[in-house]
Amino acid sequence: MAAAAQKLLGRLGTVGVGLSIVGGIAQTALYNVDGGQRAVIFDRFSGVKNEVVGEGTHFLIPWVQKPIIFDIRSTPRAVSTITGSKDLQNVNITLRILHRPSPDKLPNIYLNIGLDYAERVLPSITNEVLKAVVVSILII
Repeated sequence: MAAAAQKLLGRLGTVGVGLSIVGGIAQTALYNVDGGQRAVIFDRFSGVKNEVVGEGTHFLIPWVQKPIIFDIRSTPRAVSTITGSKDLQNVNITLRILHRPSPDKLPNIYLNIGLDYAERVLPSITNEVLKAVVVSILII
């Protein structure tokens, strides 16, 4: 009786270890893209794939592919700058903009700019536009 119980527990342990290994591999092969997000797949052999993955749960090849998740919802950003007007007065202006990436251009954005595209691109563009507008306006 004790030998049969020991044999049964040994089999349960083996089955449990096998199930945990299979479950771990299955968990690494799945990824989830939430609402308002898109994913770009990086493949270790071929680089960034040109397709954009939509919302839902998707499969990938573990340890070969990696999903890079982008938020494509409109995101507010406030940029403050101090600039001079035509009459040589200093003007402190804050511009609030809403930005979001174009989903079909995400692979190109990731390849050329990276995940921190907003911190790299937006400050220079907004400062340039703000200064051009303020210089053209005469402040009374």
